[in-house]
Amino acid sequence: MASLTDISLVAQVAVLGNRRAFDELVRRYQSPVRRFFLHQTLGDEQLSDDLAQDTFIKAYTNISKFRGLASFQTWLMRIAYNVFYDYTRSKKQTEDIDVVPERTGSQVQTSLKMDLYHALALLKPDERTCITLQLIDGYDISKIAEITQIKEGTVKSHLSRGKEKLANYLKQNGYG
Repeated sequence: MASLTDISLVAQVAVLGNRRAFDELVRRYQSPVRRFFLHQTLGDEQLSDDLAQDTFIKAYTNISKFRGLASFQTWLMRIAYNVFYDYTRSKKQTEDIDVVPERTGSQVQTSLKMDLYHALALLKPDERTCITLQLIDGYDISKIAEITQIKEGTVKSHLSRGKEKLANYLKQNGYG
């Protein structure tokens, strides 16, 4: 099944109800979707897994609505973005979404990871989304605009402000 294109897998799922074809799509895209959520939730693995599962359930139930106007991955990431947006909207106002676990352990890798999440916590949600989609997931500005449905100029502004905030934080904490 590895040689099949995303479009042919989508067609098999939408037309034939082929669950193995959908399993292949999940296998292909579970890492990028989960990574997106890990960065949006500032490292909360359990929540990231739950949100990723919700994303794939929504993709499966709505796969017949996929029109192929964008790549399957872009369509799926748009669903992931909406799942996260819905999650943050539904959170109680008393909960602080920018709380980051305190540093634990003395390992360099753990410290660097926690510093990254502390830095990401300083960003507004749209800035964090744009930054992680570009710098971590490698999407260009037009794809980020397509996924988030934010105008390209606004995406550029979010990226510029977000990068400046990250650079300042990292400089203040000994990374440059």
